Amino acid sequence: MLKKYEKSTIYTDLTRIINAQHHDPFCVLGFDQQHKLIRLFLPHAEKVFLLTDNGDKKAVKRLPGSDFFEWQGDIASLSDHYQLSWTDQSGYEHIEYDPYTFAPQISDFDLHLFTEGKLLQCYNMLGSHVTEIDGIEGMLFSTWAPNAERISVIGDFNQWDGRCHPMRARGSSGVWELFIPGIEAGSLYKYEILNRQSGQILEKIDPYSRQFELRPATASVTTANDNYSWNDLDWLASRQGDQWAHKPMSIYEMHMGSWQRDEQQNFLNYRDIAHRLVDYIKPLGFTHVELLPITEHPLDDSWGYQVTGYFAPSRRFGTIDDFKYFIDYCHQHQIGILLDWVPAHFPKDSHGLAFYDGSALYEHEDPRLGEHQDWGTLIYNFGRNEVKNFLFSSALFWMDQFHIDGLRVDAVASMLYLDYSREDGEWLPNKYGGNENLEAIDFIKELNHISHVEYPGTLVIAEESTSWPQVTRPPWVGGLGFTMKWNMGWMHDILSYMQKDPIHRHFHHDQLTFGLLYCFSENFLLPFSHDEVVHGKSSMLEKMPGDSWQQFANLRLLYTFMFTYPGKKLLFMGSEFAQRAEWNFRQSLDWQELESPFHRGVKDLVSQLNKLYTEIPALHYYDFDVRGFDWVDCNDSDQSVLIYQRNGPDDSVIIVLNFTPIIRENYHIGVPFGGHYEELLNSDSSYYNGSNVGNDDPIISKEIPWMGRSHSISVTLPPLAALIIKKK
Repeated sequence: MLKKYEKSTIYTDLTRIINAQHHDPFCVLGFDQQHKLIRLFLPHAEKVFLLTDNGDKKAVKRLPGSDFFEWQGDIASLSDHYQLSWTDQSGYEHIEYDPYTFAPQISDFDLHLFTEGKLLQCYNMLGSHVTEIDGIEGMLFSTWAPNAERISVIGDFNQWDGRCHPMRARGSSGVWELFIPGIEAGSLYKYEILNRQSGQILEKIDPYSRQFELRPATASVTTANDNYSWNDLDWLASRQGDQWAHKPMSIYEMHMGSWQRDEQQNFLNYRDIAHRLVDYIKPLGFTHVELLPITEHPLDDSWGYQVTGYFAPSRRFGTIDDFKYFIDYCHQHQIGILLDWVPAHFPKDSHGLAFYDGSALYEHEDPRLGEHQDWGTLIYNFGRNEVKNFLFSSALFWMDQFHIDGLRVDAVASMLYLDYSREDGEWLPNKYGGNENLEAIDFIKELNHISHVEYPGTLVIAEESTSWPQVTRPPWVGGLGFTMKWNMGWMHDILSYMQKDPIHRHFHHDQLTFGLLYCFSENFLLPFSHDEVVHGKSSMLEKMPGDSWQQFANLRLLYTFMFTYPGKKLLFMGSEFAQRAEWNFRQSLDWQELESPFHRGVKDLVSQLNKLYTEIPALHYYDFDVRGFDWVDCNDSDQSVLIYQRNGPDDSVIIVLNFTPIIRENYHIGVPFGGHYEELLNSDSSYYNGSNVGNDDPIISKEIPWMGRSHSISVTLPPLAALIIKKK
């Protein structure tokens, strides 16, 4: 069928186009200067015409027995980008520019930076982007797949046929690109990838796509250029100069799909959630919201932690602009937004990153390095520059394009240790024989440095559960460079203690005090997160021992302890009103429980704790500094009473916690100054539906030295309750 080209080099090229194996279709298609003709390959065309600048239609001949079409004439008289008119088998006429007349669009310098891992905003290069070339609008597609022999853009615009739009390879960079004129926002597409070694053909999403179909469909979706008009510039300006370490930070952790739903139990739109959320948490006093991953993911059951779309907010809740509106609206109401971000692993879904070009590209080939046995997921190859660039770019993307205030990095411990959750023989040591993942450590340090330099005032928070040193210290002093770290040790100790019957608590008093031995070694955040209220662990309320009254009293006591303990705060949704059932991601929270005075009492207590925490510098200014804490008495294990003092630059408060259901009258407490004291908060108050045991106002001190202080006060300690006391 290609007889006139037999025995020539072009014959081989044409054959490779037919077989969809060509890495550079531009040397075959478009203008063929050697043979002074135009060559097209249109598998679905019946008739083809060339549209000249003066409006004439010139018939383009089909090469017999093939889908190639050629026109030979005065090529010099044609513009650089000619239009075609062709009809398909149904008789429908297509008018389009030939994509194989356009020069490469990605600069060699950007490709060099990408291969070096230094193109920090590579989301502006890779992916699909509305582009105008020589006055012609279309979509520029590009992806990274160095082990591909051929890649094609397939979509609803070419019948998902990989023969129609093969891409050009950009040399040794492994990047492929193609500009297709006329493609608009909202088109569905994927990449069809032919592996060079195996000949395997894969259909893959665009890793840099900014939007996907609603699951279970998986195609990438082209998007328009950003034209959202932000209204949070004041917030961003104040954030940049913020001394965050000395500011209160109380985080409301939420899962968008199960916080609230509509009457039919359908997901709400980002915009609806924005208004409902601000109306709810603003009076509660939370300063930030942390979202469980809203990066696109195929499986609801993963809660978002098995990510396929690292640059795309989930379509479950709306569009890109809907999510921007959510963040913008929260910022306008002085609420920061943190995003749960997952660089530790990714799922094996066939349409995703796994074996992207038919090889272990984003992951390690050896399962001892490249697979998480616990989660059935794959581990990123942090030693590969292009993979690091992908993740750096994703982190910065959310800060740049969506004004995110920070990231909570999931599963950091699994990144740091090569033997994480592995038995002997199931892991490979590093070059020094140790279990530290040196490449992941370098990646983390660089990630934190880049984030803090590029977007000052943003936070990068580690969920790290081991004793790895200097997690929140700068890389230049040997640290990992995170802003904060979840205090998992404190959380486990306190929950273990609180779940014990009060009669046995005096045997475990050290669980209350041990945390102060390391409390100021890191910038700690105190988490009662989603992980603690699922999988049979019971809700926060159901963890508490005793009858219903004692359960609520214990929970109010626990929350007061958390809000007065050094460190920033995090509370998972539903815990603020003591939801009795475990969290169920498939349905809305049990909001009807707020009809009960006991549940409302916990919610009111959390609101008041947030108010005191944010308004009183002593409770937040030195959260990470030993100057912010003094023991008053940590030794009364017999009565399970704990007393400490929180200090600010110019003020201090005293916290007294009684972990037994016994009322203790005339309990003497040392205070630093003489004068009148008052209860700022009593977690047993009737306002919170407690038993209302407390103290008259004022509490008058006596010049009787006690507990190493020059004065003392005598108070009544309510049962299973906490007092916050301040000098008037």
